[in-house]
Amino acid sequence: MPRVQLPAVTPKHRAWNKGKIVGQKRPLLPKQVWGIRARLELAGNLRDLALFNVAIDSKLRGCDLVTLTVADLVRDERVRERVSLIQRKTNKPVQFELTENTRDTVAEWIKSPEMMGCQYMFPSRFHDRPHISTRQYGRLVRHWVTAIGLEPSGYGTHSLRRTKAAEIYRKTGNLRAVQLLLGHTKVDSTVRYLGVELEDALTIAERIDI
Repeated sequence: MPRVQLPAVTPKHRAWNKGKIVGQKRPLLPKQVWGIRARLELAGNLRDLALFNVAIDSKLRGCDLVTLTVADLVRDERVRERVSLIQRKTNKPVQFELTENTRDTVAEWIKSPEMMGCQYMFPSRFHDRPHISTRQYGRLVRHWVTAIGLEPSGYGTHSLRRTKAAEIYRKTGNLRAVQLLLGHTKVDSTVRYLGVELEDALTIAERIDI
């Protein structure tokens, strides 16, 4: 039976990921976190420093981070140590802690002239938007990682979400704790998110002597 040669089909739209590296974005290493933080402090960029610090501590998705309000983080004129939030993606609550360094940064930021009358923690510098968009946040992350010499294609907003979670897992091996902190409903999601492999499990097992 003769083979029928089908005509080549040319896609009408360019693939969104053409020429891009896709897949899991790497978490930042502690020295990289401090590198970005130091640059933002030297530049006196309070908004971006507060955004970066809260992103690392909260482990929130970009859509939840950019819509944080002052009332979410501040109560009775004091920055809260622990915050509870309903996630937009899952509609389930998640809790996170704010370290002393982050609380100090947030306190300084909300007292700045730029925050006068602002409802949202990270207002946009475009007058028609009440807060920065997830796209703007993504551009900021690319700028931050590029500034310390990292390849931006390997990092994204999820890098900041994964950074503290990956460090907690590396130091404790406690997947359940990381699952709760990330607000995952299933531990399988946490395993995939962290990229946990058999080698990780064996390394953890080697530390235990019974």
